[in-house]
Amino acid sequence: MKKAILVVSFGTSYPETRAKTIEACEKRVAKEFPDYTVFRAFTSNKIIKKLKTRDNMDVDTPSQALNKLKELGYNEVIIQSLHIISGGEFEKITAQVEKFQSAFDSIIISQPLLDSKEDYEKAIEAIRYQMPKLTENEALILMGHGSKHHAFSAYACLDHMLLNEPIYLCAVESYPGLDQVIQRLHKAGIKKAHLMPFMLVAGDHATNDMASDEEDSWKSTLEQAGIETECHLQGLGENPLIQAQFIDHIHTAIERVNPRG
Repeated sequence: MKKAILVVSFGTSYPETRAKTIEACEKRVAKEFPDYTVFRAFTSNKIIKKLKTRDNMDVDTPSQALNKLKELGYNEVIIQSLHIISGGEFEKITAQVEKFQSAFDSIIISQPLLDSKEDYEKAIEAIRYQMPKLTENEALILMGHGSKHHAFSAYACLDHMLLNEPIYLCAVESYPGLDQVIQRLHKAGIKKAHLMPFMLVAGDHATNDMASDEEDSWKSTLEQAGIETECHLQGLGENPLIQAQFIDHIHTAIERVNPRG
């Protein structure tokens, strides 16, 4: 039986962070599951088009990858999402996979990073592992992408679970917002904020919206509010504990295919 794991992420057009994050996760998956062949797909059509135009690099959508796997004679397919939440991008995967339910003996979608309460707790441990050492009157601000999808509540949930830590989670596109966090920082007497993306890759949002000197970047906004900043451009995909969470999800998916006993 031919078995494949399709690793699906939003994607990035930044080669350096792609190597450190997406490719690092794919290599970890390939090492952990030698009986499976690992393939890649992106959900962002914009990034796929940009990579083709700029770099002549071909990356499949989930549908294109599954068509290839069908043609190559794969029987069992596990799809591992590298997305953070079960939002709109994750739903792109489920919608495309639905058309292939009868094309394989088994096709299962594994869950994104934050699925269960245990996932949130593991993610917090991973943040602690990755974050810089904080001194008195310092805090860490995590930049989440956010979403217009109802799953945006995942960010607020994680922020709430961090209430007893000097760690604050903000979202670019939804709640919690940076203005609200700045008020909390002032109330807590924070003088310096470390900024780090809570995203798989340290791509456009982290480089430009978070860490740039542009007037409306998070770095500039915080400094205008009297808070010193230091930026850390490290995507979650570089973190071995985050990689381990995705590996655990794949093990769970395989258990659904081949239950013991």
